[in-house]
Amino acid sequence: MKFLKQVVFLKDVFLFSLSAFGGPQGHLGMMIKTFVIKRKYLTMNELLNINIFCQLLPGATSTQTLMLIGYNRGGTLLAVLAFFVWIFPASVIMGFLAFFVIDYKSYSMVFGIFKYIQPMAIGFLVFSTIESIKNVLKTKISIIIFFISFVLSFIFFRGPWIFPVVLFIGAFISRIFTKIEPNDIRFTGISINWFYLKLFFSIFLIIAFTSELSRKYKWSGRKEFNLIENFYRFGSIVYGGGDVLVPMMYEQFVVRPKSEHIKTRNKDVLKIEKNEFLTGSGLVRAIPGPVFSIASYMGIMAFKDEPLGLQILAGFSALFALFLPGILLVLFLFPVFNNLQQYKSVMQSIAGIQAAVVGLLLTSTFYLLEETIIIPITTARLGYISFGIISSTFLLLKFSKINPQYIVGFFLLLGFLL
Repeated sequence: MKFLKQVVFLKDVFLFSLSAFGGPQGHLGMMIKTFVIKRKYLTMNELLNINIFCQLLPGATSTQTLMLIGYNRGGTLLAVLAFFVWIFPASVIMGFLAFFVIDYKSYSMVFGIFKYIQPMAIGFLVFSTIESIKNVLKTKISIIIFFISFVLSFIFFRGPWIFPVVLFIGAFISRIFTKIEPNDIRFTGISINWFYLKLFFSIFLIIAFTSELSRKYKWSGRKEFNLIENFYRFGSIVYGGGDVLVPMMYEQFVVRPKSEHIKTRNKDVLKIEKNEFLTGSGLVRAIPGPVFSIASYMGIMAFKDEPLGLQILAGFSALFALFLPGILLVLFLFPVFNNLQQYKSVMQSIAGIQAAVVGLLLTSTFYLLEETIIIPITTARLGYISFGIISSTFLLLKFSKINPQYIVGFFLLLGFLL
């Protein structure tokens, strides 16, 4: 029976992976609908706690969140299986599109079917924001933190530093003013398993050392070592998801190879043409799944002049090197995070972080609505169409029992037909 339940869970993750558009914020709305409301795999509060924890770590937030839902249901094995099921469709699609771009140097025909997906994804974001407001803002202090978070993030939204700052402010205010009864806290002691953290740092040091040796002594596989080192480093330090990852890769693979220092010192540095890079960064926004799946595309592009087998290997290597640090960190820190929640100060802080996250969600909603409706509506009927799609998506999620996958399928079909 337990095995069958885990198979059903993995099936739900796979279906989710085929329809999860809109980045981490849009993904959260679909998780609420699929895993909380429909399947009841966890409560709304548990999902928000997991999501908050993952936002505090480097790596792909949606991927880590899904892994931890699996971890809570079946331990490390189910978490890892959920990871592979989740990344598989998007990674394969991006790898295929890399070969398509190499051969045809065009991707305009790919976008047609996805033209109504962005407003649909905003509909999911509106749904998740409203559901979060309903479930989180139950006290005066949570409402105050929410308002502060919204105002600050709205004013400074373009600065990536605002996100950790807002979370810290929410935790600080809540720690001071939130009251928790002693009976609500159970002390069981904290046991830390250091294996995953040791593995994280060991891999980091080994691949950095090997990459430098391969460059210095011109090993035959130096490009492969360099690729793995680059993507493992990205996965270890990138906060803020795909919006931060893409500019980081652009500097590494497009800007840096053109510098005079690199041209004279390391002629074999990995490089990707600007147009090919921008094509990939656009395509990944149009497919379901994690933005980090762009790694398979970039790995293939960096090896586009190599044999086909090496291109495929590069795509897989870049993909797993990018995701691996986040996996190791989340498996190490989540049990610690669970144990820390038994302490009064941590519980008080988490309540404030939840309220701050809701403020960030509302800010994201407003900015996306402006770009998708308010600006287009002044110049073309596209704004009105987007408004209709956002509204209908929200209403279907809120008042019907239709699976999110069917909603996504409908708008994909509409994009294909129109």
